[in-house]
Parts: sequence; C-alpha cells; structure tokens
Amino acid sequence: MGVKGLSSMLLLLSLLTVSTAWSAEIHGRSSTQLLWFDDFNDGRQVELAEYLRLSITNIDKAGKFSVYGYGRGTQDLNNGEGLNGRLYYLYGDYRGLFDKLDLKLGRQFITLSAGTAIIDGGQVDLKNIGPVAFSVLGGRDVVFGVSGEIGHEGDYILGMAAYLTGLRKTDLDVSWFRKWDAGDVARDIVGASFKQYLFDRLKFYGNTRYDLTSEVFNEVLAGVKYFPTANFVLTGEWFQSHPTFDTTSIFSVFAVNRFQEGVFRADYTINEKVAVNAGYSRHDYGDDGTADVYEVGCTLRPTNTLMVSLAYDRREGYGGKQDGGTFDATWDATRELQLAGGLTVDAYNREFFTSTTGDQIAQKYWLGCKYRLARNMTASLRLEDDVNNTYDNSVQGRFIFNYDF
Repeated sequence: MGVKGLSSMLLLLSLLTVSTAWSAEIHGRSSTQLLWFDDFNDGRQVELAEYLRLSITNIDKAGKFSVYGYGRGTQDLNNGEGLNGRLYYLYGDYRGLFDKLDLKLGRQFITLSAGTAIIDGGQVDLKNIGPVAFSVLGGRDVVFGVSGEIGHEGDYILGMAAYLTGLRKTDLDVSWFRKWDAGDVARDIVGASFKQYLFDRLKFYGNTRYDLTSEVFNEVLAGVKYFPTANFVLTGEWFQSHPTFDTTSIFSVFAVNRFQEGVFRADYTINEKVAVNAGYSRHDYGDDGTADVYEVGCTLRPTNTLMVSLAYDRREGYGGKQDGGTFDATWDATRELQLAGGLTVDAYNREFFTSTTGDQIAQKYWLGCKYRLARNMTASLRLEDDVNNTYDNSVQGRFIFNYDF
C-alpha cells in the first residue's frame, strides 16, 4: 500500500472511531504562519504555512488505541513555487496487547541508537517479559526534498533493538539499523547507548555507532556529569565523529578526516536571580588541525518579569578565528503580553575561502512579542535584520497564530 492509501486509511479510521466512540478525546495544535525572508537563489520569499498536530486518544473503552498525526502545507506567495505539503507522521498506536505488545502502524518517526528515519511501516515492542524488552520496526524510507518526497522504489528501512527496563538508575540499549536504496544496502549500522546514575551526584552516559560497511566507528560520545550541589553542575565530554555516507552515494568514495572534541563545562545557579556558566572545548580536525573554543555566559532576573541573557565565545585555531557575543532580553509586560529582543555580533576571519579572507563582522538584531488572546490561543511576531558579508541588509520575520484544541 502506498503512502497516500495508507494515510487515507488511517485518517478514515480515526474519523470513524471518533464518530462512534463517545469517550474519544481530540487534542492538538493548529499553527498558522506567515514568513518572509531572503532566499539566496530566488531572492525575496514570502510563504504562508499551516502546521497541524493532533492526537485522538481513548478511542476504545480500555484507552489502549490512539491515533497521532502531524503535517504541514506551505504556499509560496511571490515566486511561483505553488503549494507544497509534507506529512511527517500519521499512525495508529495500540498499547498493551496481551499486556506484552505495543504496536504502531503508519507513517512514523523512528529512533534507535543506531539510526533514525521516517518510515511508512510498523513497529512492534515486546515488553513485560523480564528485565529486557525488544523492538522490531521496518517500512518504506521516506525522504523529503525541497518540493516534496524524493524517494523511489526499493527504499526500505529495517531496525531491531534490545533495551533494559525496570532499572531506575540504569539505561542500556543495543540496536541494528539497515537502509536500502533502490534495493541496494546503503547503510548497515549497529549502535548502543548507556546511562548510569551513581550516589545521586554522578551521571555517566555514552552513545556509539559502528558502520559495518565502512568498518569504522562513525560516532562515539562519552560523558560524565557531577552534581556537587543541586545548583552546581560540572560536565566533561569526549566526542568523535568519522563521517560516512550511503554506499550508493558518490561521496562514499571520498576520504574524510576524523573529528574529535573534548568539552568541559560548569553551570552554577547562584540564586533565583543569577546563573552563570563557562566552558572550554578542544577541536581536533586531523592532519594537525586543532582549535580552541572558550565560552562564558550568565542569566539575570532583575525582577520576576524580566530575564536577561549574556554570552561570549572565542574561537581560535584551524580555519580562522572568531569572537562573538549575544544579548537577549525577555519582559513579561502583562499576564498576556511578552516582549523580547536581542542582538548577536560575530567578528571573524576565515582561512578557507579567499573571497572572504580578512576581518569580517556579522550582526543580527531582532525584536519579538507574544500575546495570549485566550487560554488556548496565542499570537507572536518576530522581526530580524541580518547584516553580514552576503547581505548589507536582510529583514526577515514571521507571524504565528497558534490555536490549541
């Protein structure tokens, strides 16, 4: 069954169940947006967009079956691109079949430690059989391009996972993720994630992915958080990335360097009005290319209605240097009205591109407001002006009307 047939079936099923089940509940959000911005290729762009997210729960008497959906439609108003729609997910979810199985059917976003995707298919979770639970999922791989879906026949996803359950301070899972492109194996990855709390003050965590086709670890993360007090957090992380590509992609023949990053960060909430943070990162790009990044920041609450955030970062080393800072302020003028504004300034020198070699400055200024029209309705507006090497002046903005139901 194609995506249109499957989506139509699920939508019809949801409408039928709502009309016959008095206990069914419908919740969601309609977000209507008007956006205007500069497109590098097409010039000035104005778009009208509608985002719709919904959930239909308590369809059956036991409350085990639900339907979830999320999608958007956009209309270009000045460049002739017309109407464009995307269905991100629309699936039925049945939980607790025989108290052992959870079932999902339809278009859905799946995430495993080994990979993520949007599929037209199904997922089965087997649980309540001991300390280990299992997941199996698969279906057609959904790929979006600028103007719609760009997948073709033979694009499929298959994944499996096993994970610990019932342990309050320990999380562990291992998974396998395979992707086919026009019938050929494009990705074959095994992954694992881990999280462990100790003595209510330490948290160890890690994630890894191993590419079976390229025979390399394309991603590794290991970290620890230490909580000396409830208001003080120290974080240390090491991250490694070795980019790999689909075997069917021309980029798979290119050699790439391994990237590594070491991070140390401290976050301290002094009191209800002042919080500070500082961090240092060491980047290693291979071939003796390294860079150092320093960050400091603070959040201030002079009053209960005003919040001010300040941040500064400095980068020097491989690829050039950069000094940047941000200032953001949010003020709750009334219970219904919130005003905000800020600026970002970056002074940089890039070594990669001769056309932009030399000292450059990029600036961004923005103003925003949000007004609560009713308990379930809000309207917001954000205006932004970018001044940089590409644009002497680039005003963009968005108006959003949200209705929760």
